[in-house]
Amino acid sequence: MEQPINADLLIVDDGSPDGTSNLVKAKQEKYPDRLFIEERTGKLGLGTAYIHGFKWALERPYELVCEMDADFSHDPKSLNDLHKSCEDGADVAIGSRYSQGVNVVNWPMSRVLMSYYASKYVQFVTGMPIKDATAGFKCYRRSVLEKINLDAICFIGYAFQIEMKFKAWKLGFNLQEVPIIFTDRTLGESKMSTSIFKEAFIGVIQLRIKSIFGKLI
Repeated sequence: MEQPINADLLIVDDGSPDGTSNLVKAKQEKYPDRLFIEERTGKLGLGTAYIHGFKWALERPYELVCEMDADFSHDPKSLNDLHKSCEDGADVAIGSRYSQGVNVVNWPMSRVLMSYYASKYVQFVTGMPIKDATAGFKCYRRSVLEKINLDAICFIGYAFQIEMKFKAWKLGFNLQEVPIIFTDRTLGESKMSTSIFKEAFIGVIQLRIKSIFGKLI
């Protein structure tokens, strides 16, 4: 709400036990026309939450739609840089941890290496010229979300982030990386798990095979 771009904010809450919805509803009294919440029952997955948010935005006259984590690992100030990138011609602006070295704070070295080389792996398999393939801080033009068949998105974990970028790239949209500083959360726990990692590892190969046989889009 402090940013000069005058963005509205939608929180998609999957029944968080930490009182998220109550906090948001209290803040809605201060920002009645800018702050919104969509509550869903159960843990339905990161990807489905983003898709829910995208569809919500497409039902309204937004021309730019950003996605970001709500734990402040994504700095709201960087929204201005993503917005400017799209204003300057990008169809998808990606808040990148690795476009200028490694810009990650408070992660253990093992997590940094896993994330960095995961993006290298995605680059190698898909051919997509993106250094931070798993980045979840992005700004989309409306036209990108309208062109991608959101109902056909396969993955719900971190592979979701890769799939969205890959499909946008294969559809011919202009993807631009914008350097950000990523600071690990100070509260809460990561949703990373063995099953999510496996989905991403195998999913990248599946995306590549589908694209070769023209079955991706």
